[in-house]
Amino acid sequence: MILSLGCGQVISGSQDSSSFRVIGYYLGPKHEVENFEYQKLTHIVFCFTQLDGNKIAFEDSLQGGNAEAFGGSKEKYPHLKVMVALGGWSGCQTCSSVFSSETDRQVFAKSVKELLIKYDLDGFDLDWESQVMGGKYGPGKPEDKTNFTSLIKTLRQELPPPYELSFDANSFPEYVQNSLMAEVMPHVDFVNLMTYGLPNDKRAHTGHHAALYSSPFQKESVASGVELLDSLKVPMNKIVIGAGFYGFVVKDVDAENHGLGQKGKSGGDVKYKDIVVKYTPEKGFITYWDSIAKAPFRYNAEEKIFITYDNAESCRLKRVCHEKEARWYDVLEIEWRFAERRIVGCHLSETLRNMEEHSSSFCNRSVSNNFFTNVT
Repeated sequence: MILSLGCGQVISGSQDSSSFRVIGYYLGPKHEVENFEYQKLTHIVFCFTQLDGNKIAFEDSLQGGNAEAFGGSKEKYPHLKVMVALGGWSGCQTCSSVFSSETDRQVFAKSVKELLIKYDLDGFDLDWESQVMGGKYGPGKPEDKTNFTSLIKTLRQELPPPYELSFDANSFPEYVQNSLMAEVMPHVDFVNLMTYGLPNDKRAHTGHHAALYSSPFQKESVASGVELLDSLKVPMNKIVIGAGFYGFVVKDVDAENHGLGQKGKSGGDVKYKDIVVKYTPEKGFITYWDSIAKAPFRYNAEEKIFITYDNAESCRLKRVCHEKEARWYDVLEIEWRFAERRIVGCHLSETLRNMEEHSSSFCNRSVSNNFFTNVT
């Protein structure tokens, strides 16, 4: 999840080491499908489908209408690859049990192909959260490690090129050690690395949920995740990094280090548009810049509230890493999380303009200590 500011990127039908993927995930209503500028994307992923027994299925008829609308959008945007995703954090309740059977895996893969043909779609994205570890509602088990690999191989057999196949993965070691990356990667076009919602070093302490680099307060970052996959010989041109346009609120946070790295209580997630409107200097919130992690955060000392999020500058720097450190990031993903936490990430130029209206260049502000720039 993420960020490339690749609005001017040349889009072609093929992907090579000189280009990158610009991917939007969509979870909105059908009537909004035509509201976005798809020429700024290489891929759009419709989410989320679910399991109905051992077959892929839409949650309701409205989702089927969305898929049909996206299939039709390719007439206007012939370069656009339209994919469909299964799962999500709360959408894989039965994945572990269903995908433990070879027969069920085969039936599922065939049902995916049937759906892609029916709606004229280009590929499938597997968001099993998470094998072995389990998810919000679905438990995991050790056998998931090999079953996930077998599922990917079965899907590829049913979906040979030019169909595209991808999966979503957490970027921290606990997830990676439960995956057979070396066996999986030859069968997929790319992996969407979920470099957002990152865990802090200390449980129940504040940190950056989408830090670009590791820092004294937090080991997990975009960089550490990509380097971990690099150490496992995952091809760099198959890694898609992510950054969510939403943040997390933490309450009862002491003022030391402006709230960073301090104990607190979860206040839930918050949409980016609400961060810039509700958590303002007029309401006592000061924006700080962690110059090591390359990440912003906001803190209100009086109310003891801390907010971690991505903004225009932190997103721009993720693009800079793509351009200057191609050893890491040959491809990037854009996943814009907006209204009601729906991902409607297509209208890049407008989105970035809106972000920049509420952000500042952090480089020319007064430095409050060795780590932080105070943006007022």
